[in-house]
Amino acid sequence: MTVRPVIDAGPALSFLAVNKERLLISVLGPLSTPETVAAEVVRKARSDPRFRAAEAVWNKLTPTWIEILPDDVTPELAVVVSRISRLPMHERMKESRDLGETMVVAHAVVAAETGAMVTVLIDDGAGAAIATTERRRLERLRTQGRPVGGLRLVSTLTVLERAAGREHLPDRAAMRSLYARLRAGDDGLPPIENTRLLGPGIWEHPTEPEAGEPGT
Repeated sequence: MTVRPVIDAGPALSFLAVNKERLLISVLGPLSTPETVAAEVVRKARSDPRFRAAEAVWNKLTPTWIEILPDDVTPELAVVVSRISRLPMHERMKESRDLGETMVVAHAVVAAETGAMVTVLIDDGAGAAIATTERRRLERLRTQGRPVGGLRLVSTLTVLERAAGREHLPDRAAMRSLYARLRAGDDGLPPIENTRLLGPGIWEHPTEPEAGEPGT
């Protein structure tokens, strides 16, 4: 079963604000995101000058390249949200703090429980920790013979590593330039010297991109 990767607001804002949506989609393919995250992207694009350009790109990509997942309460989604947040879903939806990350993981888990392998693009530390916990739970279920899929966690750094040496990041100078622009909008990214992005491994053996990209 093929399910689109689920993207959180942070990476979406970072890549779209610097007009690097083609790079993102060339690596991961068509994406999806919860309604909560879609609203967060638009809200931050309108309120934070660093992300002003993201709204126009977002509108261009939805719904063909970024599918919006409804956050309506369903039995499956409610169970996952309740387990993650330890609150009934209708109560958790009233609290905006970290809601986007919760819904990203919840939607991915619901799809994984039907047997899909789902990629989750998330940079937030707390959100990534929740996703890791859910990934391990699914792994335990598989070892017990349950017919479930799993989660594949990726980050902004993962996307950049996969794009290294290809059309959108042909050399280290391009990587340095883009990373500086991304980091200007996301102070959670480490200095590039503390990553693998300039190391020989990813440039000597670049990985194949996963899918096409949007046209002009």
